[in-house]
Amino acid sequence: MTFWRVAALAFGMCSAVAAQAQDQRPAALAEAALAQFEAAHVQLNAAEAAKDRVAALTGVIQAYESGLEAMRAGLRQAALREAEIDQKFQAESAQVANILATMIALQPDATPEALIHPTGPLGHARAGMLASSIAPSMQAQAEELRSQLQEITILRQLQGEALKVLETGLKDVQTARTELSQAISERNDLPRRFAADPEHVQDLIDSSETLESFASNLAVMDVVNGLSDLPDLASAKGTWPMPVQGRLLRKFEETDAAGVRRPGWTVAARPLSLVTTPWPATIRYQGAFLNYGNVIILEPGNDVLLVIAGLQEVYGDIGSVIPAGTAVGLMAGASTELDAFVTNAKQGTGAGLTETLYIEVREGGKPVDPAIWFTQ
Repeated sequence: MTFWRVAALAFGMCSAVAAQAQDQRPAALAEAALAQFEAAHVQLNAAEAAKDRVAALTGVIQAYESGLEAMRAGLRQAALREAEIDQKFQAESAQVANILATMIALQPDATPEALIHPTGPLGHARAGMLASSIAPSMQAQAEELRSQLQEITILRQLQGEALKVLETGLKDVQTARTELSQAISERNDLPRRFAADPEHVQDLIDSSETLESFASNLAVMDVVNGLSDLPDLASAKGTWPMPVQGRLLRKFEETDAAGVRRPGWTVAARPLSLVTTPWPATIRYQGAFLNYGNVIILEPGNDVLLVIAGLQEVYGDIGSVIPAGTAVGLMAGASTELDAFVTNAKQGTGAGLTETLYIEVREGGKPVDPAIWFTQ
């Protein structure tokens, strides 16, 4: 049995968290992270012999990303719980010390002088009764404080154990990213709808001053010369998963800090996060465009384009038809170091979302709200 599983049992006995919130306890979150890391590690080892290494490695990276999110949540909750216990301990220990000092001062004085004093016997008898009534409560408080100190010890051991697993996980996910890039570059078995026409595409780039105009021109460019069937889009609206794990920063046509409105979504994501296609699609364009970084434009169906911009690395060949869930690129940024990961995690699970991805959906050459297509 791993330490984390032992810790989970310990928390189950000493935590007073309400039943409906138990899944948010640090140990429960750590258990979830551990399970996801173990599954990802097994997948990484199996990916080498997988028939479709691209799909296998994509699944590995997604499993690690989910595990890292669970780890962030666990470290965050552990830090919050430790701070809560420490604050409570400081307050209660001071209170207990004051009560003990008072009780010592109230101890009956059995000297003859006290008994001779007119109020001595009665006053000291009352003091003795008061001390006797307080003692059980004081014992209960002492036991509670001891339990809290034990929980802090478990929390710190939990965090130490988490760091060992995390260090391996961060190395493994970087290995999986490298292997995925290599596997995609070697892939040659995808169906194609057309052969790329670099000169024509370059003409479109040269004549387009914005991403919107480039996507519009691309939408009307007739390039299909060997149609490969794609699933019907009629029932797909509102069902697409997000291409990347992250947080929506700006919605469709929402004004940003500079007063600019864009006909798409801006999503905050973590460095080197994997970006995938939400639906089977033809790659209409991939590469750098103006100041958007690397852009990939996918065609999931006739007259529908999905524009994804802001990638550091982009995958796939123009004209290829790729299945849903296929990796199309990586977010910008650098690999997260262990110390930075822990710091960001303790600040909150939203910390570290330093990269932005732009998502636009166009129907008939015109932008529409991505909320029509993506599940909320």
